[in-house]
Amino acid sequence: MSISAKDVKQLRDITGAGMMDCKKALTESNGDVEGAIEVLRKKGQKLSAKRAEREANEGVVVALTSANKNKGIVLRLSCETDFVAKGEGFIDLAKQFGNIALSKTPDSLEELLKLPFDSSISIGDKVIEQVGVIGEKIEIKEYDKIETAAGEGQVIPYIHMGYRAGVIVSFNKEGSAIEEPGRNVAMQVAAMKPIAVDKTDVPQEIVDKEIEIGKELARNEGKPAEMLERIATGRLNKFFKETTLLNQVFVKDNKQTIASYLNSIESGLTVTDFKHISLA
Repeated sequence: MSISAKDVKQLRDITGAGMMDCKKALTESNGDVEGAIEVLRKKGQKLSAKRAEREANEGVVVALTSANKNKGIVLRLSCETDFVAKGEGFIDLAKQFGNIALSKTPDSLEELLKLPFDSSISIGDKVIEQVGVIGEKIEIKEYDKIETAAGEGQVIPYIHMGYRAGVIVSFNKEGSAIEEPGRNVAMQVAAMKPIAVDKTDVPQEIVDKEIEIGKELARNEGKPAEMLERIATGRLNKFFKETTLLNQVFVKDNKQTIASYLNSIESGLTVTDFKHISLA
């Protein structure tokens, strides 16, 4: 049957697929646009299966917060090549996924993938569809969120290095006065990659491991057995200063820690949580 240029353009506008792919899909579906969309989705599923073992190490990370700044999300949409990752369409797709996540704030990546992208397709199926459209392995690789009760805190986002990393940080206070310092702290997270907000938030298994490493290092240095615990504890405190956000030296002013910097902005101001996702 004859496929009109108008139908091909309509299908291309809906799916983003190439002109020839749209024409072939419409031919296969006898000109039915909905049927052609299904053909393209199936093509995406087949291509997705073929590319399942490929590495999708490129991509973009988006960090978004709600208008009232009481919740935020960070999401990584991955692909195979830097060329695709830098495309406006790919970045826009990541933002669309991010906005849905921000609206619904699902508890897990699995729940996010089940959410509707639009009235006809889920987010998970949209990802599969785009594998066929783009011709690369595409996946939402990571997702996280922070929510604060109204009037009990504020979430500030930061996107680092052209969408290669994203951070959201929540604070115990609200207001425009903490916007700039909040962004500075989010930049600190991106640059210094802390593992926890404060030393009390570091998992006990990590603390135990660092104590054992400290003891072993001291033992190998020939330190007396009765001194091993004290030396290991000293090294643990150094570990906390390097890896916990509030105790890190502020990269913009090495005379302050993040805790003292925030307190200098407003007495009692502190970080309550942060999430960091990066491509590397």
